[in-house]
Amino acid sequence: MAARAFLGTRKGLFELAPVNGVWQLGASHFLGDPVSMVLADPRDGALYAALNLGHFGTKLHRLDAGADTWTEVGVPAYPAKPDGSEDKLEWTLKQIWSLAAGGADEPGVLWAGTLPGGLFRSADRGATWQLVESLWNAPGRSQWAGGGYDVPGIHSICVDPRDSRSVLVGVSTGGVWRTTDGGASWTLGGKGLRACYMPPELQEDQLAQDPHRIVRCAGAPDTLWCQHHCGIWRSTDNGALWTAVQTAPLSGFGFAVAVHPQDGETAWFVPAEADQRRIPPNAALSVTRTTDGGQTLAAMRSGLPQEHCYDLIYRHGLAVNDDGKTLLMGSTTGGVWLSANGGEHWQTIGNNLPPVYAVAFG
Repeated sequence: MAARAFLGTRKGLFELAPVNGVWQLGASHFLGDPVSMVLADPRDGALYAALNLGHFGTKLHRLDAGADTWTEVGVPAYPAKPDGSEDKLEWTLKQIWSLAAGGADEPGVLWAGTLPGGLFRSADRGATWQLVESLWNAPGRSQWAGGGYDVPGIHSICVDPRDSRSVLVGVSTGGVWRTTDGGASWTLGGKGLRACYMPPELQEDQLAQDPHRIVRCAGAPDTLWCQHHCGIWRSTDNGALWTAVQTAPLSGFGFAVAVHPQDGETAWFVPAEADQRRIPPNAALSVTRTTDGGQTLAAMRSGLPQEHCYDLIYRHGLAVNDDGKTLLMGSTTGGVWLSANGGEHWQTIGNNLPPVYAVAFG
């Protein structure tokens, strides 16, 4: 079981660790700087933190296992836009929105999803990055649109633990894309997803989908869960076909999703009111859990604020430890909670931390 956890926030990176069996806040890093993403690499114990420094740009730092000092590494860089290009996007890095480790057989390989919608690969632990041009140039990318940001972004990167060349990514807004050859070519997945915000004739258009977050079950890799703008979906064929979960209590709208590391039938979600309010239903925070593949979902509230609560959980604001029962959740209002029993009860870690962008165990 991972003995540490991390919070990437508007004002720094914070560590958590269990002390006499109770998780508590510990050291901080990059205090005052926005940390948009954090990755704990299970292959070598390295920790990565992506910083979004506004005028000073995007930075990426790595803390090697056993080290006391962070090392600044490279960041993704877009090529110059060709003369005469009709692409309306600026080919300039806005933010690192997702980070993922490559497979166990790919030491040093990292993936990064960015705003404005580029996927990058590093083969040297982040020292250098290459744009995955096959996806950037894929037919249909010109139809991607902003979802939550003004520009498209890749927020979910799911590497298949059985085959490192098989990778699935989620785009807001641009659907679900899959490669089986390490990124040399891509196919559009996501059949079955439905974009309720589109005109009826376009609601099942796979390019129009806004999957808020996609996660893969490591122990059952063909099983993926998606918290979509318009509901919750599940796939059991590696993201090609998706089935809607119709029984979500309170609301099917939300951003965060986590899946049990071994049991593909068990997943957690955080409901919100769509679309303008984006607060917990009835201003009471809850986490919904299914243990039967989405046939039923139960709302869990014990230990969570139930009155005058306006906390929103971002896409990467919910994570489950590799023990399958310890969960960590952080909100836009600086609330942080931890559950040691699969969400049945939540311990308050803090109520006045900076807004939380991402949480991770490692």
